Order: sequence, then C-alpha cells, then structure tokens
Amino acid sequence: MNFEILAPCGGIESLEAAVRCGANAVYLGTKELNARRNAHNFDFDELKRAVRYCHERNVKVYVTVNTLVFDSEFDAAYETVVSCLECGADAFIVQDLGLAKMIRKCFPDAKLHASTQCSVNTPEGFRELERLGFSRAVVPREMSLDEIKEIRRSTDMELEMFVHGALCMSVSGQCYLSGMLGGRSGNRGLCAQPCRLAFSADEKEAHDLSLKDLSLIEHLAEIESAGVFSLKIEGRMKRPEYVAAAVTACKNAIEGRYSKKNGETLKNVFSRSGFTDGYFTGKRNDMFGIRLKEDVTAAGGVLKELSRLYEKEAPLIELSLDFTCTENEPVTLTGKANGKTVTATGAAPEKALNKPLTEDSVKERLSKLGGTPYYAGEIKITLGEGLIIPASGLNALRREVCEKLGEEKKREFTALGYEPIPPRIKRGAPYYTARFTSASQIPDNHPFKRIFLPLQADGNDFVKHKAGVEIPRGLFGCEEKLKSRLAELKALGVREALCSNLGAYKTAESLGFTAYGDFGLNITNSETARLFRSPVLSFELTLSQAEKINADDTGIIGYGRLPLMLTRNCPVKTRVGCERCKKNGALSDRKGYSFPVVCSPYPCVEILNSVPLILSDRIGEINTDFIHFYFTDEDKSEVNDIVNMYKTRKKFNGNYTRGLYYRGVK
Repeated sequence: MNFEILAPCGGIESLEAAVRCGANAVYLGTKELNARRNAHNFDFDELKRAVRYCHERNVKVYVTVNTLVFDSEFDAAYETVVSCLECGADAFIVQDLGLAKMIRKCFPDAKLHASTQCSVNTPEGFRELERLGFSRAVVPREMSLDEIKEIRRSTDMELEMFVHGALCMSVSGQCYLSGMLGGRSGNRGLCAQPCRLAFSADEKEAHDLSLKDLSLIEHLAEIESAGVFSLKIEGRMKRPEYVAAAVTACKNAIEGRYSKKNGETLKNVFSRSGFTDGYFTGKRNDMFGIRLKEDVTAAGGVLKELSRLYEKEAPLIELSLDFTCTENEPVTLTGKANGKTVTATGAAPEKALNKPLTEDSVKERLSKLGGTPYYAGEIKITLGEGLIIPASGLNALRREVCEKLGEEKKREFTALGYEPIPPRIKRGAPYYTARFTSASQIPDNHPFKRIFLPLQADGNDFVKHKAGVEIPRGLFGCEEKLKSRLAELKALGVREALCSNLGAYKTAESLGFTAYGDFGLNITNSETARLFRSPVLSFELTLSQAEKINADDTGIIGYGRLPLMLTRNCPVKTRVGCERCKKNGALSDRKGYSFPVVCSPYPCVEILNSVPLILSDRIGEINTDFIHFYFTDEDKSEVNDIVNMYKTRKKFNGNYTRGLYYRGVK
C-alpha cells in the first residue's frame, strides 16, 4: 500500500510523537487563521524548528490556514503565508476561496490543499477546485466508498481523507451552531462544540447531535481501491499519546500488522462509546455516542505505554558515509542521506605510536548515531597505514555531518505584492429576494426581485411564479440526478439557480443557468464575493462588515429561521423514526428551545434555529444591495404579515434574534 500517513500536531511534543512513530507528513497551525485556534499551535520560530526537524527526517509539513477570512485580515494573511514559506512549509490547507485566490496570485510556487471545510461534495466541485489551483483536496467525512470513487474519476488532484478521529454532526463548513449560540465560530477555528450537549428528539438528556469518533483504519484496502493517497488523522487538540497510537495503528495496517490490540489501544486512548464507519459503509444506524466516564478512565491504562513509542529518536533515515584519512592531508567525512551530500573536514592525522586506526575501529565510531534520525548504511573507508586521530575528532566529524544534513536550505519562492480591495462605499436602499419552501407560501403581489423554490418543487409552480431553483447544499452522490432535474426545469423555462456550494454553482452554469451564490458558500470577504454572481453573504458577518464587501450586488439574509446545521445523518430518524416524525421533527436542547429539523429527497437534512432572525425595525441599518428572505414554515398569510412588517419597519412582537449582525463572531 502506497499511502501518506498525515498526522495532527497541536504542539511540538505531538509533532515528535508523529514523526517518531512513522508519519510521512504532519499538519499544524500558526497562532492565527487555522481551524483549531485553541490548540497550542506554533509561532514562527517554533515553525521554523518544526520544519527543520521534519525535513531532516523526510517528513512534509502542511500549514493550516483553513478558516474564513475577513477583509481586514488579508494583510496579516499575506504576511503569514510569507513567513510560512520562509520557514519551508510544503503546502497550505485552505478553506476560504478568496484566500486561496490571493495565495495563488501572489505566491505562484505555493501548493494549495483544499480543506474539507470547503464543503465540496460533487465531482464538478472537485474539478473546479482543481481549476482554482488546488493540487490536493480533502474529501468530506460524510462520503461513502462509492462516492469517493466517483470523485477519484473526476479529477487528477491528490485525494486526502480522514481515517481516524472526531466526527462533526454537521457537514464540514456548514455548521453555524456554535457561532449562533455563543459567538464562537467553527468556521473561524473556535467551535465550542455545543452539539456534544443534550439535544433530544424525544426525551431529556439524550445527545442526538453527538457522533462516535470515526475509524477507518481497518478499511485501508478499500480506501486504496478508491485512489486515496493521504490518510489523515484528526486531533490537533489531542495529546501526543493519541497521535502516537493513531500513527502506529495506520503504519501497522499499511504493513499488514494491524492487530486487535491496536484497535483496543485506539479505543482506550480516546473514543466516544467506540468508533463508527457508518458514512464510509453507508450503514448509519449506530453512529451516535458520547464520552462516557469509562471512556475517560480507560486512557489511564495506556498512556505510559504509548509514551514509550516516541520517547527516543527513531533511526528512520539511512546515512551512507565515506571516510578518508591519508598522511599529511586533512581528514574528511562525507555523508549522503535524503538525496543530500555534505562533507566535514578535520585536522591531518598523526603517526600512531601504539595502536593505529583500523577500518573496524573507524566504522564502529562512525556508526554511533544515537540521538539522530540516521542509521548507518554503507561506510567506505580510505585509510593510510599507521595513522591516528583522536576519538573526539572522529566524533566531531560525525556530528558535523549530521548537523549539516539537518540544515534547512533557504527555500526560494516568488512573492508578488498584494493590494487589498478597499471597502465599498455605502449603497442605496436594498431590494428584496426570497426563497420559499413551497409555492403555497408565495404572496400574490410580492415585492421580490428574484424568488427561488426548492429543486424538488412542482414544475408548474416554477412556471407560474417565474421562480428560480434553489439547489440543495448537500448533493452527495447526486450530481447526475441534479443534472437531470435541472434539464427538466430548463425545458420549462427556468433560467436562474441559487447555489450554496461550488459544485452546484458550476453545474448550473454549465447547463446554461444564471447561477447566484447562496449563504452556504461562506462568503466573508471581497475576494471570495467576486468569484460569484450576486452572492448572499455569510450570516457570520456583522452588518458593518457586510456593507463593506466590495463586489457587485451583494446581499444578506435579513429574515428567517437560519439553518444552523446540514447533516447527512438525521437525528430524528435515528431516535424516533420517520413514521413518528411525519416530517415535523424537531430537537429540544437542555434549555427547552426547539430546533426544527427539515428533511428533503436529497441526502441531507437542515436543522434550523429555534427563533427567526428579524431586522424589520433595523432595516435602515442594512446597506447591502439586497436583502434575502429565508422563508421556511410560514404560511402565505404569515409571509404577507412579515413583508408588511418590513415595509413599515415595525418591530416584531415575539421571540426573535438579531443573529450575529451586531455581535459578530470571534
């Protein structure tokens, strides 16, 4: 099996554990712009040392800059990339398409890996990532084996996938629960994991949003058949012993030595009621679990044993040596490792009075490579007769060769200047657009410039209301089904499509639709906004941030029950079943708030906020080009009332939220 083992490193001890246990690459974050900002992470001095340590051991270093970026952060992002390249980083893991655009433009030598946070889940989406300059992409954790194979056939990019670690309930990049409930955005690296708290479809204290951890290490033959190259381990917030256990298990599985003990060790060091492979196999009935007391106490029995796996330097790299010692000439030692050749020179030898050097004594001394990543390979000796040099001299030559081999040659790279896009000046009064769950909600004389109905709505309703089509965010394995349905709608005269992921946007464009960007594209800056037509900006922006986005025709969601999660495993179906739910499911949290769960004929369900976003009395403070209304469970009468409320700027009489438009996210 020809895999890369890619290990998480939240700090230097985890990095050493990963490398010493056999990782081929590590991924880590700097202090900012990464999706695990609560990990220790690395400042640039630490990063430089980490890269040298890894490269000396033939291990690659990928830096995570996988968060959404605000316009005000682009100068700092540029400097971060410069510093990482100066440190020798091998690639950048990126979520924000605007940031990727900047890196590609300003640093043409930099390698880009698309984060799973990009939320791309169709073949066309992966092809577009490749066109955007990515050389590798991480496939969503929610994909089955057959769906991964479909992606493999669609692109020449390297594919990376998570094979062990925590599973989020939501599709990556499509969770706003932590941001909305506490201002700590998962898309900005500060997720508070509220999904691990009690959310129940039918009873108190159930944890219907908490999944078991993923483990696919026993499926490596199938993963290899899918054309995946990199095996990614989740866990930059986890302890070094966890990293050691997971890397060792992956290495043993690749070498055909994976055992039941490996699995038990993984479970003991960290699990949530065991592991799941439900998304990969398509068997999603038993995926839920929480961290129980026995899960916590089990770790105590394996930590000491695991720490021994990485307490000493493992000799990973073969070192070939060529030693020359002849009369009246400086002694030289040349070392070759990792394709690099270096030479150390010492003083000329002296005539031996008693015991001259022998080939065996020189080889013995030069082979003492403890504390280094090297083990002795071929050692060539050219030795004159009757000569001697001090043992300390031989040791010094050996140390100098090892040090020179470990030196990180300054990497040359192109850095073109970056000019940030200036903030846009204030716009005029915004116009209105809307999406509806059903055509029955649409008022007879509505004020909306564009309206959209779900993909599965009746064709006659699209025609009657001159509506565009809203394409689902989750399209796992459904691209051909999507194309077929879009062709039907196009034949009926539908010409506009509202798209929340990259693949849907490009598919709609390729079929001749006018595609518009929706909130699921997570647009938080001008660079990303300029990639899409008339985009609905992320509702994790403040009003002030949104109005400054400098792109043509941008809007925000100004009304509605905001979608907080997109999940492939329906928590209501799992808990109570579809018969009992009757498409009226909801989850209750520990405070008694109810969050509607909306299903569809496509692979994912939406979990909506417990109360609607209302800005009717603050309409004068919205300075984007348009306001998008997100109607869900309102009937036509309620829609009319809401429209009138916004026309008259009347305050809503009931429970509501202002969302994040005033408080923002961290």
